[in-house]
Amino acid sequence: MRTRLALTLGLAMIAGGAMAQSAVDAYMVTPTQLRGSARFVGMGGAFTSLGGDLTCMTQNPAGLGIYRKSDIGLTFDISIRSYNSSTPTGKYDDSETRVKFDNFGYVGAVRLDNETMPFFQWGVGYNRIGVFDRMMSGYNNPTETSLSNYIAGYTNGVPSGDLLDEQGSSYDPYANPDNDWLGVLAYNAFMINNGTGADDNYDGLFQNGTNGDALYHVRERGYTDEYNIDFAGNISDMFFWGIGVGIVDMDYTRSTYYSESMENALVYDQSTDALGAGNAGFELTNYKNVSGTGANLKVGVIVRPVEMLRIGLAVHTPTWMHLSHYGYGEVDYNYTPYGNLTDRPTNSGYCSTPDFDYSSRLNTPWRFMAGASVMLGDRGVLSLDYERVAYNDMRMKQENFNSYLGGDYVNNTYANEDIKSYFKAANILRVGAEVRLNNHFSARAGFNYQSTNVKNEASDGALQIYTSGTDPSYRFDKDTYNICLGLGYRYKAWYVDLAYQHTRQTGTMHAYTPYPINGVMCNTPQASVTDKYNNIVISTGIRF
Repeated sequence: MRTRLALTLGLAMIAGGAMAQSAVDAYMVTPTQLRGSARFVGMGGAFTSLGGDLTCMTQNPAGLGIYRKSDIGLTFDISIRSYNSSTPTGKYDDSETRVKFDNFGYVGAVRLDNETMPFFQWGVGYNRIGVFDRMMSGYNNPTETSLSNYIAGYTNGVPSGDLLDEQGSSYDPYANPDNDWLGVLAYNAFMINNGTGADDNYDGLFQNGTNGDALYHVRERGYTDEYNIDFAGNISDMFFWGIGVGIVDMDYTRSTYYSESMENALVYDQSTDALGAGNAGFELTNYKNVSGTGANLKVGVIVRPVEMLRIGLAVHTPTWMHLSHYGYGEVDYNYTPYGNLTDRPTNSGYCSTPDFDYSSRLNTPWRFMAGASVMLGDRGVLSLDYERVAYNDMRMKQENFNSYLGGDYVNNTYANEDIKSYFKAANILRVGAEVRLNNHFSARAGFNYQSTNVKNEASDGALQIYTSGTDPSYRFDKDTYNICLGLGYRYKAWYVDLAYQHTRQTGTMHAYTPYPINGVMCNTPQASVTDKYNNIVISTGIRF
């Protein structure tokens, strides 16, 4: 068994080791999405060098230096979302429509009595930079193995007395820092049972001749909000600079369901106190909430070497997050040994973990972006951006329960190693265009592409993937595409912008990790998933 503890922590930790956050947790709460004002979205987010939009506070603060007038505006969007899952057994569709308030900001442009730096700008804003809403479902029939066999394999070597959660006993197996919580839950729900020969060897439910199926569903909800305070200026209308602080508020909730039904399974027979053939079924449900706050720093420049060309650069530090984790796991089970049901009664029941509640630290990825835009006189603009997001450099810390080490948190060594093994930097390409149709109307179009940040070995099932707590499921995404169209209207100081955004994201949802059987990685239940979002984004504001 590979334990999640880098240290011997002591009983006081309860949730701090076996329940410590994993690399997958960091991946799930740090997506990079195209979100912002309608003008920003309509041009695919290609504003690193362009500036002059409230969303620049989340991208390149130097973009505020373009302003010559103050600006106050807000944005909301209507999102029509469809979720499609497919397995060899069938296809599953879910959908929902969500309305969200995405953006509110103010930029103040102050004219200075200075020829070298004629303007100074400052801005404050609220931006919803991430949305976690989605659903995934799958059904696999037949299966090649069982979640119980995977758990039995890594639980081997742990004395069964350490796993038993016996009513009335003063011993709590979930308080033992050497125990994996999913292993404890599975043992007490008879998903894994003592094998022959020793009390620290375990058998799962799946054996030669077992026929089984698996059903699973995942529901995610949540958001990441950022509150920005930015300052900017320009030198001789050729060099624009900006610096900003982002205060981040995040909330992520994940509810999962996983069940298996098996015939000719290896089940515990109460009447004989032994293992024998029978029917088996269990339902594993999990609830997890991760919430937190953090801060980051953004710096950027825009250079205008000639009137028609702008070149922009920006760097975002990691967001230094303090996270709170809460949740629990539950199992309903039913096992019926073959034979006379009077002599061999059904073994059924319910088990649950205690609620876990702990905190951790996360440094999100560094972000580096560059862009160039060409001004087509007063008729329009073309803009191109490139961004690199260093997901493989994320860092995690867990609570320190050993005072002699010093500090409240210590490096989560295993999780940080897994980040390097599973993830890589993502590349983002943004292209945008705007054409002024007349004095009032403008048309826009944009394309936004983000490469996957998951290494091939992890996404292809060549690696064993470690998760936290009692939820073994995870999803790895492939490339993401955004196609955008927009329309803008200006009348004196007032403006209103409209954008349509189509997003397509594909990936694979795993009910639990592939793992080696006789040296070969087995196929565990999984589904190919496709998310399609059709967003209508509306912004309005006044420049004065």
